[in-house]
Amino acid sequence: MRALRPVSGSEFFLVRSSALPQALPIELPAVAVVIPAYRAARTIENVIAGVPSFVRHIVVVDDGSPDETADVVRRAGDPRVELVAHETNQGVGGAVMTAYQRAVQLGAEIIAKMDADGQMDPDYLLQLITPIVLGEADYTKGNRFLHERELRAMPGRRRFGNSGLSFMTKLASGYWSVFDPTNGYTAIHASLVPLLATASVAKRFFFESSMLLNLSLLRAVVRDVYIPARYANGSHLSESRAAVQFPFQLFRGFLRRVRLEYFVRDFTAVSLYLVAGLLLTIFGVTWGVWHWAASSQANTPATTGTVMIAVLPVIVGVQLLLQALTLDIQSVPTDPIHSSVRLVTGEHHQVARE
Repeated sequence: MRALRPVSGSEFFLVRSSALPQALPIELPAVAVVIPAYRAARTIENVIAGVPSFVRHIVVVDDGSPDETADVVRRAGDPRVELVAHETNQGVGGAVMTAYQRAVQLGAEIIAKMDADGQMDPDYLLQLITPIVLGEADYTKGNRFLHERELRAMPGRRRFGNSGLSFMTKLASGYWSVFDPTNGYTAIHASLVPLLATASVAKRFFFESSMLLNLSLLRAVVRDVYIPARYANGSHLSESRAAVQFPFQLFRGFLRRVRLEYFVRDFTAVSLYLVAGLLLTIFGVTWGVWHWAASSQANTPATTGTVMIAVLPVIVGVQLLLQALTLDIQSVPTDPIHSSVRLVTGEHHQVARE
């Protein structure tokens, strides 16, 4: 993909790389970049300077920084920059939600998030927003590990932790095709911002995962985009904090999704399999434990019939739960919920939206 500026005018157009002699240009909508900033006085200037020229707005949120972050932003001299200041620190989630709302007010149609530490390569911003521009996704996120070389370069402990966290996030959100859930290089269609349950979006380091949980309730389409890792100052996410806090929050998100998706908004085969599978499994385990304890106390072996009454419900129950999981994997959203089709004249002036 390439972003080209026409000979006349100030709009940009997206041209798909193709072997054909001609390619259909697609008008780039208004793109905004939001940057949550905390103690970023040393890096924020370079981050702003690296934002590509096709970006129309840059919203920087000074999240109660005690250093000179706000002063550095004011001195940046980029007319696209708008500074929003929080009196007290609200965390990355709080800062991003503030920036999202301001970007929507400025008329942005696609909003990308970059961190203020310089770890997100602006050269990949176009690739990140392309699926949204083409109407193929509502939300995109970077994935650092789509190629084997990145996985080999990652320490074994982090590889194991990231894999476990990714699986739990898949289960909780229902987005079975995404990986690297803590990657903060993301883009969203602006029409989804008012639909997000702001109160349930995490304020701190669980923000990226909580966004996936909220988007799943909207049935939004999420796509991974390969973006190589670029570490400048190390990761801000503590592995021990993630191991302690994230599983409980993801489990709550999983229960919420299952309840709303399969028992409140609809009742499908997954609902039946879940109910029957849980009842049979619980009955089999309870029956087996009870009679095992009774047999141990009486010092007499359980009968074959008693054992089979315990085993068969567990086997059938587990099979039903696995079938429910299979159907859940197959029901990942594929139709974007935002409206992205435009009708333009030969001069590429927007005249209507479908």
